[in-house]
Formats: sequence, structure tokens, C-alpha cells
Amino acid sequence: MLSYAGNHSRQAGTSLVEVMVTLAILSFSLLGIAGLQSKIGTAEMESYQRAQALVALSQMTERMSSDLANTGTGAYVTGTANPLGTGDTQPADCSPLTGVALDQCEWSNTLKGAGETSGGNKVGAMMSGRGCVEPIQAPVFTPGACTVGIYRVSVVWQGMTATVAPALACGQGLYGPDTNRRLISATVSVPTTSCF
Repeated sequence: MLSYAGNHSRQAGTSLVEVMVTLAILSFSLLGIAGLQSKIGTAEMESYQRAQALVALSQMTERMSSDLANTGTGAYVTGTANPLGTGDTQPADCSPLTGVALDQCEWSNTLKGAGETSGGNKVGAMMSGRGCVEPIQAPVFTPGACTVGIYRVSVVWQGMTATVAPALACGQGLYGPDTNRRLISATVSVPTTSCF
């Protein structure tokens, strides 16, 4: 008869406490990943809106640069109190218009996102996109006193999170707290080569 006394091996396994600690660590890790995913989505939307704003900004600066005669007279100026885009009175159909009126109408539709629709909604631009054209310096064509005309084109939209409020006035007060307003701008210059 064989005796097994003193040769008892201890059974190894996982205790309930170890399982609970592992589940708690895993839960906190998953919550962190979910929060990170949310922030990534917000950053992606902010990036998309900025890209769309750059397209709209270049559209108007190119139109103004190719029509310097009207740009120099201030025909494109909208001011900052009545921006084009969301909430303006521009028609949806720009085909009967010409010149500056056509440029402004098409820019307004771009700012409203008319280039792409989904379920009847305009989704091809920024949220609540608006645009302003304001004079910085009027051109002077008097010989001996020539001054280049400078106009600022700005695009504003609704941001996803609060940041620093833009210093320029375009769209100010239209997005709740001004820290929700995003803005990019560029200038268009009107040369004075004919007055020398």
C-alpha cells in the first residue's frame, strides 16, 4: 500500500478578488478609450469644417482678384454686421444674376453647404457658415498719391468646443459665446499701376 501523506500538491487557480480587480482595471481602460474616441470625433469634425472654410475663403478671394475693377470700387463689401451665408437673403438659384451679385450669391450658397446634400439637408460646408468682406484701406488712384486697396475676406462658423474668441468682428455675437466662433481670413489687394 502506497502512502501519499506529505505529498499533497496545492491546487493553483484564480481567486474571486483577482478577477474583480482585473475587471475594474479593464472597465477604467475602456472608459478612457471611449472618451478618447469622442475627442477624436470632435477633432475630426473641427478639421473638416476648417478645410471647408478654406475652400470657401479661396473661392471668394479668387473671384475678387479676377474682378479688380469691381473690387476696387468696394462692390464686394458686405461689412461685418450682415454677413453672407447662413441666415442671409440670397436666393438659392443664382442663375439669373451676373457680376458681383452672382459671385456673392454663389459664395453664400457655398457657405450654406449647398454643394452637397443628405436627406434634403445641406451638409457640404461648416456649421452655420457665414462670410464677410470688409475694406481695410480704400484704393487711391491719384497720381503721386497712389494707395493700394486692401480688402479682408473672412469666413466664420460654429465650433464644436470653446476656444479663444477671434479678434475680428465678422459673425460676432451669432454663435452664442464668442469662444464658439471660428474664423479664418485673407486679404485681397487692388494694385494702383494705372496712377503712376
